[in-house]
Amino acid sequence: MAAGRTFQRALEAARDDGPPPAVDKDMEAYAARKIKKVTAEDIGRAGGVYVPPFKLARLQQKTDDTKSTAYQRQMWEALRKSINGLVNKVNISNITQLVQELFRENLVRGRGLFCRAIIRAQLASPGFTAVYAALLCIVNSKLPDIGELVIKRVILQFRRAYRRNDKIVCMACVEFFAHLVNQRVAHELLALQLCELLLQEPTNDSVEVCIGFLKAVGQVLEDVCKPGFDAAFERLRAILQQGETDKKTQYSIEALWDIRRNGFKDFPGVVDDLDLVEAEDKITHEVDLLDTSIKGEEMLNIFKAQEPDEYEANEKKWSALSKEILGEVSTGSEASSEDSEEEASSEEEEEEKEKQIQIKDMTDQDIVNLRKTIYLCIMSSLNAEECVHKILKMNIQEDLEMEVAVMLIDCCAMERTFQRFFALQAERLAKLKAAYCECFQEAFKRQYALAHRLETAKLRNTAKFFAHLLTSDAVPWSVLEVFELTEEATTSSGRIFLKVLLQDMSETLGIRTLNDRLMHPDMKAYIKGLFPQDHPRNVRFCINFFTAIGLGGLTDHQRQLLAEMQHQAHLQQQQQQLANSSSSSSSSSSSSSSSSSSSSDTDSSGSSSDSD
Repeated sequence: MAAGRTFQRALEAARDDGPPPAVDKDMEAYAARKIKKVTAEDIGRAGGVYVPPFKLARLQQKTDDTKSTAYQRQMWEALRKSINGLVNKVNISNITQLVQELFRENLVRGRGLFCRAIIRAQLASPGFTAVYAALLCIVNSKLPDIGELVIKRVILQFRRAYRRNDKIVCMACVEFFAHLVNQRVAHELLALQLCELLLQEPTNDSVEVCIGFLKAVGQVLEDVCKPGFDAAFERLRAILQQGETDKKTQYSIEALWDIRRNGFKDFPGVVDDLDLVEAEDKITHEVDLLDTSIKGEEMLNIFKAQEPDEYEANEKKWSALSKEILGEVSTGSEASSEDSEEEASSEEEEEEKEKQIQIKDMTDQDIVNLRKTIYLCIMSSLNAEECVHKILKMNIQEDLEMEVAVMLIDCCAMERTFQRFFALQAERLAKLKAAYCECFQEAFKRQYALAHRLETAKLRNTAKFFAHLLTSDAVPWSVLEVFELTEEATTSSGRIFLKVLLQDMSETLGIRTLNDRLMHPDMKAYIKGLFPQDHPRNVRFCINFFTAIGLGGLTDHQRQLLAEMQHQAHLQQQQQQLANSSSSSSSSSSSSSSSSSSSSDTDSSGSSSDSD
């Protein structure tokens, strides 16, 4: 009740105060006159006068004279809004479409507006720096002056922030520099100059800014300028050892070294979705970071009226250039009706051809998606039969069946120990469809040829995988022809692969059955390399290898062959010795006969002299 009485008293007091004050009519009249005098030339970004939307639309509709300054100003404002809107909307998914819309705007006339828009957008959203750098790379490939102007303005912005010790702006600028270097818009010397400037007189903030810069640019800088990249890291090592910074910065330097050891795996220079310009089409600008003559050309941001004829000529030039960039073909407006009909029919034919053309994705994204699907199918199955059923239901194309085989082998190799689950799937697929059998045969040859690239655990799992396929007859034993067991033709990894393969086959089949299968007459053509017979040295190496891995029972035939070779070599040696001895005896007999004849001649001559 007390509250109700208080409210009632307040109402009565308000009534006693009288009516509200009247609005100043003079002020209303002044405002009306001010708005009434506003013309289209006064409408701008900072005109100083608020114009109601209905009056603004009416003023813009009145501007019909294309040769007037008001029309040029109106087109300038439309250009500014369009460029700002396109730059602010760009992202990874729509960058290719927005670039086409951007090239329809007059970027030669509005190059200052574009540079200002992209620099402001990057400063406001540093997380999208890679996207803005990719956008600038595309524009720079067609209009290099714009790329150079952006670099100059970012340099000037960095200098101002560096003098003011504005860490946030410095971080944004160096990140923009990093991605411009990654996209090959800016030269790598700019990156090295920036590192030298930041580390010349190190502070906690300057070192932290340099670390962020090297994270973003490190992968590309290591490839294009290894000496300068190493010099920057050596300077960081010296700063760390001298203890010139606080603990947090020292931890950041150590973390940067770990990132470098991992090959900047988590900080790629250019992601695949933003690598949109071919290397030969990129244009790189060499701008000195410390050049005092750099100018930002800020006057390009301000509207400047032109002569009507000059304005129209510039617009026509840009229209032709825009069509050339976008690949558009202009048609003559003064062509006859027959020509127009022919052009219309040719355009229809081209449209039909375009519909018939199948777009081929050169990025192999379909293969990547297929691998993901196969991997999820393998890992989500309870048993091998279920997985094989899912894979067969996918109706994989014939030229992509190898991806299934490769994925099964990779999944098996990635396990810590061998899992029969993957081998059972491969066995079932190879027995159900001949195409998969051929794929596993080809994969067997590839895996043995690339055995030196696999770690020991992966090598063992892969060898046991194929051992299961061989013992289950899912793959023909003719694949053993890939082996050539000699000291020169094998590597340590290849011998480990062969050892694990044969040992696992021996455990499954037994050494006697394995020997019978290998020595079958039909296998003779395929085991020439596995059991060489060309030279005693190779035969001896084969025997020693099988004996060392505990499968000496497979070399009985080789031992007999080696004994025969040695016996034959011994016989050849004896024959050679006999031939040598016979030749020496014949030569000695001939020499003795000649000496006896000479002695008889001397005796006869002596007797004749005595008779005399």
